[in-house]
Amino acid sequence: MLSNNNNPTLRKTRTFLLKKSDSMQLPTVQPMEVVPKRSASLRFPTSPQLVLGEEMLHFSHPQHPLSHVNLPDLFTCAGCKEYGAGKRFTCQQCDYQLHDFCALAPPALKSHPFHCQHQLVFYSKPVKGGIAQSKCDVCNKPIKGYTFRCGACSFQMHPCCAMLSSEISLLYVHPHTLRLLPASTTLSSGSDPSFVCGECRRKRSGTRVYHCTVCDYHLHAVCAKNMINGLHENGIKNREKPSMLGTAARLASQVVIEFIGGLMEGLGEGVAEVFVQNVTRSGRGNGRGR
Repeated sequence: MLSNNNNPTLRKTRTFLLKKSDSMQLPTVQPMEVVPKRSASLRFPTSPQLVLGEEMLHFSHPQHPLSHVNLPDLFTCAGCKEYGAGKRFTCQQCDYQLHDFCALAPPALKSHPFHCQHQLVFYSKPVKGGIAQSKCDVCNKPIKGYTFRCGACSFQMHPCCAMLSSEISLLYVHPHTLRLLPASTTLSSGSDPSFVCGECRRKRSGTRVYHCTVCDYHLHAVCAKNMINGLHENGIKNREKPSMLGTAARLASQVVIEFIGGLMEGLGEGVAEVFVQNVTRSGRGNGRGR
């Protein structure tokens, strides 16, 4: 008989229910402050704080509990549809995964520094706008899932972008404080073309830009997001989802290539068939001549 002393001691974990609100279709939350590790992000209210290994029942995945884990691999969040790495809530029975800031998103944000004039409400689905996808007013990337949206105007942003603030300190990227430039400076058609991001070494149009208060360093807001979603911390770079236009172009190119290949194959078969017929006729002619 085996001794019970050899069995590992299991730590009892808590499970709490995160429900969907009837009015806004939002999770029921309690005010608290949660900030990702080493992030220079905005602190906004979220649901009860969890430690790694604990579980939650989320309104978007009620059939299974989600465990709070920290894994270095790349994943796609089922909430905002964007990439992530590191801390997340994941289902142990299927492949459902959420960013921690998406799983713990509050029903609304008040006086956010990116849009302090109006309240921003959490929505689980993007705006239906026909063929053209709506874009985030901070990073300029398409919004495909969870979003904070203004009911008084058209302003909206990803939950990850909402974790940023007007001033950030990323000492592991740049030694000085970075301040967000006005939207009119970076989003207008006549914006300064000399803005080269110190992280991706590229120029971008549409995205908001942070600049250093001491030197000439600049950082795209879309690149600053990688400090929040775990990509930078886990050494994952240049992972951007392909655009619909780019995907369509690649599919069209593939169709054209396959069509040309089939056409050439058909022409090759036709030439070969004519060649065989000519050889056969020539052989018959020689036989008759004899």
